[in-house]
Order: sequence, then C-alpha cells, then structure tokens
Amino acid sequence: MIAPAPAPDLSIDAIDRRLAAACDSGALQPIRTEQTLISDHGLPFVVKWIARDALAGHRHKPARSPHHNPFLPPEETLTFGALGDTHLVLLNKYPVMPRHLLVVTRVFEAQTAAITEADFAALGTIVAAHGGLGFYNAGERAGASQDHKHLQWIPDLPPLARQLAARAPEDDANFRFRHAFAVLPAGLWSGNATGQALARCYHALCRQAGFDPQAAELPPYNLLVTRAWMWLIPRRAERWQHMSINALGFAGSLFVKSREQLPALTEAGPLALLEAVGEPV
Repeated sequence: MIAPAPAPDLSIDAIDRRLAAACDSGALQPIRTEQTLISDHGLPFVVKWIARDALAGHRHKPARSPHHNPFLPPEETLTFGALGDTHLVLLNKYPVMPRHLLVVTRVFEAQTAAITEADFAALGTIVAAHGGLGFYNAGERAGASQDHKHLQWIPDLPPLARQLAARAPEDDANFRFRHAFAVLPAGLWSGNATGQALARCYHALCRQAGFDPQAAELPPYNLLVTRAWMWLIPRRAERWQHMSINALGFAGSLFVKSREQLPALTEAGPLALLEAVGEPV
C-alpha cells in the first residue's frame, strides 16, 4: 500500500520562500499597484490600479485558446503540493495581493459546479492555520477567469471584510443586493470535520439564496469565508461599465486598470457597483 504524500508546508515562511523562488525564475508575475481608500455610507473600500511606472514593463496575461487550462498541469515552480487526495495548492501567477494562493482540483471540475466537502476541507486547512479570506467566483459572470474549479485565499482581510466581523450585512440597510450570511462557530476550525461543517453551512446558504446545492451546475455567485463567517452573493453581471468585479469586491477590494477609471467609480460609489452586479433585493 502506497502511503499518502505528506501535506505541503504552508507556513508563512514556506509561502515566502516559494514566492521568492517563483519571482527569481520569472514564473510569478506580480502586478504592482497603487491604491486609495474610499468610504461609502461608512463602509470602507480599497481601490487598486496598476502603478503608472509599472505599466510599460507590465506583462499582461498572454492571449490563449479558450480551451487552455493552466491547472492541468500547473507550473511546478508555483505548486506547493497536494492537499488531500483531490486538490493541489499553488501560487496565483498574476497576484495583485501578496501570498495569494489557489486551491485547485487535481482533475477537471467546472467552476460552476457546487463546492464540495473535499473543496472546503482543502481550503479550510489554510483558513484554520492562518485566518485570512477564502473566496470563490462561481462562473464567468461572478468574475472567474478560469473554468477549472479553483478556490482562492489571501492572508489579509480587505477592509469591508474586517468590518463584517463585528457588523453582519443584515445589520446594514445599504446592502441592496440579495445575499445569505452565516456566523461560523469558533470550534468549527478544530478537529477533522471542518470540511463537513463548512459544506453544511454552504448548503444552507445556497438554499436560502434559492439554489439547489445538489444541482450539477449552479447559477453565478460569489462566496467569501473567514474564520468568523460565510457569505454568499448571487450575481447577475460580471462588470460595472468596463470594470470586472469578483468576490473581493464584496470584501471591500476593487481593481481598476488605470487611475483614469477612478473618478467614475468614486462618483457612483462602491455600493452602487456591487448593487449593479448583484441581484436586486
């Protein structure tokens, strides 16, 4: 009987060592940004754009066939190893935020498929160890850039996600888009049943949003997970004007391609953007 491969070292030191090696080899192509903070009805958002002096040297994602799958196989330099029998963990090749990890299925599954207990167990390993934010963009309309199922994690909570730790969306009348929110018990993160408990909560939120969590394909939505809560937001559009919005937008982190797009965003207000791409209440 072949022993399972040991879990990869996902300590912050190990992540930073692989980041350095991937940068040195050119496999990692971070996008250097500038940013500003915006408050909308007392809710905090950070808006980022590609730094002007980095535009000339910035390497955009190469144009590829729609059938290209960067996760089969993923680049070796970016890959930490296996999380259980069904998932790999790797660095995001084009990060806007440091230490941005991807949790991908080892065989192809669609990004529109329901999140499974195994998916949550793999992501939960990282959230249990480091906190931070796990998130999922269910399909292109929810901001997904790849069809192969991948969950994502960043170590630092964007500003709105930090505030939600003490102020649930239900407590704020400014969230005028459909959503389902649940507080997670602290004890969920200890023991071997984290994936099962997260999946149970996710199924409840899906049903609350009118989704069948057993369906082969789900409507577009974003999911955000911290140690304290889980939040599901159904989506009706990917973009506001020319700006793509994914799960991070609902965590309080928005990205525009250039500073010239900032005035339109500021005038409309981040909450109006989220309302435009979410489903109306």
